[in-house]
Amino acid sequence: MTAERPIVIADRPKHGEPSQYHFPRFEQNELSNGLRLISVHLPGRELVTASLVLPSGAVDEPSEQGGLSSLMARSLTEGTEQHDAIGLTEAGERLGASLHAEAGWDGTSISVEVPGARLEAALELAAEVAMSPTFPAADVDRLGDERLNDLLQARADPRRRADDGFVNTIYAASSPYGRPSAGTEATVPGLDAAACAALHARRFDPARMTLIVGGDLEGIGGDIRTIAESRFGAWERNSAAESATTPRVKSARDERIVRLFHRPGAVQTEVRVGHVGLARRIPDFHAVSVMSAILGGLFNSRLNRKLREEKGYTYGAGAGFDMRRGAGPFAARCAVNTDVTVPAVQEIIVELEAMRSAPPTRDELHAARDYLVGVFPLRFETPPAVVGALAGLIIQGLPMDELDRYRSAIDAVTLEAVHEAAERHIHTDELAIVLVGDADAILPGLEAADIGPITVEREELPGQSA
Repeated sequence: MTAERPIVIADRPKHGEPSQYHFPRFEQNELSNGLRLISVHLPGRELVTASLVLPSGAVDEPSEQGGLSSLMARSLTEGTEQHDAIGLTEAGERLGASLHAEAGWDGTSISVEVPGARLEAALELAAEVAMSPTFPAADVDRLGDERLNDLLQARADPRRRADDGFVNTIYAASSPYGRPSAGTEATVPGLDAAACAALHARRFDPARMTLIVGGDLEGIGGDIRTIAESRFGAWERNSAAESATTPRVKSARDERIVRLFHRPGAVQTEVRVGHVGLARRIPDFHAVSVMSAILGGLFNSRLNRKLREEKGYTYGAGAGFDMRRGAGPFAARCAVNTDVTVPAVQEIIVELEAMRSAPPTRDELHAARDYLVGVFPLRFETPPAVVGALAGLIIQGLPMDELDRYRSAIDAVTLEAVHEAAERHIHTDELAIVLVGDADAILPGLEAADIGPITVEREELPGQSA
């Protein structure tokens, strides 16, 4: 008996046309104290998410207090005038709620996730955290120590060292984005409970904040505006609260350089290639999104095809713009075996130059547009995702119909628009090439390739003796 021969499909299956999709409809209200309320009803999503959003973050803090926004936000749940940290945790657990606070570069949020029937009680806890935190000194100091320990780990981790070294290389010292948002070894030791309390007093004002609630709102036991007013309405406006700043972002240089962090005996090199990128609010955002997908955002992107599929240098390569209120970084990223570090860098530069030199193919354009359009609805299948997307609009100061217009705007991107975006925003003569690997093995090839001036940093790692 002979085995059946396998059936070979000559042509790959083709995807169909994307179905119609609209971002979930939402309602906007304002409480008596100026707190903005956005509610989005998501039938069947019984676990409701509520997030109190402030459009100020680490980019707005003084450089000498780097990390204060992060520390203040993390300290909010360490105690209030009504509950200590343990009491707050237990109160949340009795409700089946998770409560947390965090600050990023551009915004700060206090969020709770809870079954809809218990939303009102959970919002009371969130209101406590926002309105009456106590910032216990011992707990703030503990969180500061945790951050210092995390910084030691980041220095020892090649991937994180490459990320930190890259932004430190591309941004001028005066630019906030040149450091980690949670602070550095130089700034964190100077942060304390008093500084956290002062920042909270300077920033928190209901009239500057937005409460976003998403989930099945028919199961919350009342009208969401009435519930929000009962929990947050007594919060008095803070007329002295500071507004968000306009980030002052400046590139450190305008020529190509190579910075190599030595890791003796490393078998791999972490590679970052890029420069200062773009702010979120740019007129050609959708063209840049398609261009980035073609270059390094898809599995079959140019960089991944070249470095993974053709050359076998890496398990994966990507590239893109990290867009913030100010100009965030643009970077191509990968990790490669030590012996192919230099050719990998050269191939990245070739692909960046090719992206600038000519429009993509029509197949590349269609693949990128179809992917971005097709995956868009999948991003918003849960209340946290929907609430987070709306928070992003608030933090970045974008129009509230931005998400509903996204797919049609992506579909309208042309070959010429992609090419213009690449020419305008990718600067191959200003690239910073940051490598974390074995300098003794890499340096001869780097010098021979003449990519740019080279700086080697042989820094002491945690646990190493001098």
